[in-house]
Order: sequence, then C-alpha cells, then structure tokens
Amino acid sequence: MADETSRQRPPIFLYTDGASSGNPGPGGYGVVLKCAGHEMEMSEGFSLTTNNRMELLAVIKGLEAIRWQNAEVHVYSDSSYVVNAINKGWLENWQRRGFAKVKNPDLWMRFVPLMARHRVAFHWIKGHAGHPENERCDALAVAAGAGAASRGVQLPPDPGYRPDDEDGTLL
Repeated sequence: MADETSRQRPPIFLYTDGASSGNPGPGGYGVVLKCAGHEMEMSEGFSLTTNNRMELLAVIKGLEAIRWQNAEVHVYSDSSYVVNAINKGWLENWQRRGFAKVKNPDLWMRFVPLMARHRVAFHWIKGHAGHPENERCDALAVAAGAGAASRGVQLPPDPGYRPDDEDGTLL
C-alpha cells in the first residue's frame, strides 16, 4: 500500500547548483525544491571546498530534504560531473571499484543510499543561460560561499574536503 500511495504523489523537481570562488576556495551550494505548488530553498557555505563538491552536495541536501520514500524526483543540474556520473554509468563503475581513486568518495557514498530511496531522473541544463531556478540556485550558492566570506562571515570547513580533490578530474 505504501508503494501505491507514493506513486500517486506528485513529482518533485529538484534544482541544484554549487559554486566556489577559486577551486579550492570558499564555496556553497543552492537548492530549490518544488512540488505541487510548494517551494523550498536551501543553501550553505564552507570556507574551503571545490565546485564539484558543492555541485554534488547540493543534490545530496535536496534528496535528504524529501520526507517520503519512493518519490519521483527530477534533478536539474548544470554539473556535467554529477549528471554524467549517473546518466553515463560512471557511478556504478566507481561503486564496483569501491570508490578507489574517485574524487569526493565521501559524498558519493552518502549519495548512493539517497538515490536508492527514490525514483530519480537526472537532467543536465546549461548554466548561466537564464533558467530561472538554475539562476536562483547559483545566487544562493554564491551568497552562501564567496559572498558570505567577502562579508567577513566565518564559514565552517567542509569536513570532507581533501587537497587531492582540487583538480576535479574524474579518475
């Protein structure tokens, strides 16, 4: 019965973006969740992180905010890193290898069970191209990271950041 109920619920639209000023540098993520006329925004900043970490953390935070199981979720991101990891099967390969030699393994391992809780489809959208929700997510991410740092806000460290994550390449 729970499966039938969750399938009758409206789809959730999850828009995400991440940003860092310098790579690494102060950074943040922005999330806009929309469902059946309701909307929620989230953002957070860190003192030293990378763009790819913030892109992925935005998706994680959005999925964590969903309260029911087996939701139909459409994720919209301008991050080729995140979208291709799912849509091109990179994540499955990384899992098989135990996340060895993968950038941001802490976040990918956090992501996997969240994705398994829902029916998630990933959609790539071009960044900075006038897409209203993507533009809003970008503004949230920049304000939470570099914007806050420039105003003198003491941002917390990104607990999973490692210096070898700096180049953002996919190994």
